[in-house]
Amino acid sequence: MFQKIRDFLHRRGDTPPFCSAVVPAAGSSQRMGGENKLLMSIGGVPVIARTLLALAGSERISELVVAVREEELLTIAEICKAYEIEKPLKLVAGGASRMESVLAALAECDSRAELIAVHDGARPLVTAEVIDEAVEKAAEVYAAAPAVAVKDTVKVARQNVVQSTPDREELFAVQTPQVFDAALLRAALQAAKEAEAVLTDDCAAVERLGKQVYLTRGSYENIKITTPEDLVLAEAIWESRG
Repeated sequence: MFQKIRDFLHRRGDTPPFCSAVVPAAGSSQRMGGENKLLMSIGGVPVIARTLLALAGSERISELVVAVREEELLTIAEICKAYEIEKPLKLVAGGASRMESVLAALAECDSRAELIAVHDGARPLVTAEVIDEAVEKAAEVYAAAPAVAVKDTVKVARQNVVQSTPDREELFAVQTPQVFDAALLRAALQAAKEAEAVLTDDCAAVERLGKQVYLTRGSYENIKITTPEDLVLAEAIWESRG
């Protein structure tokens, strides 16, 4: 009964749900040549600081839980202190995979968290609008993620031979934050872990359970920094924002 009342209020927007932002940031940065991309700068500010400041700037985010490499806990802690992240923030040691890092962060989320927003540590240019829309949609439908339409024609190929050409109108590039009902995400990730499933994002874990994920408006500026070229583009986007 009380759960139904809470869900009704959330749908009306009268009682914003407590949303913990989980930030997996323990990757190896192999495609960046091994140097930790999160410690590189955009406009003179470390990438990880830009990411956390963007999340903290959303009124829909209640706390931040960041999973980082164990050997960089102190470094990241110093960065967070220097840039005065204005939201409750916890740092945890991440795992060898994205899934392990997200699970480690989930274990440290506030017990009040009804929603979990999983956001890549290397997406520093996300806006409050993109974050808020995904959180608000997830409060209604339990699973939502921002996405943008694919601009290029995509080919399915095997051994460099084209097998098919999917309809571009049905293709979307999914971004983060991907936002889920907290209990649903925990169950989905645990099931994926037990099945030893290889996942590239958290939506895939929920999809494995047969649950629907709804797409919200993303932004072509909400890029993930993976290669040196991405860092150049991110710098240009930041400068264009003035």
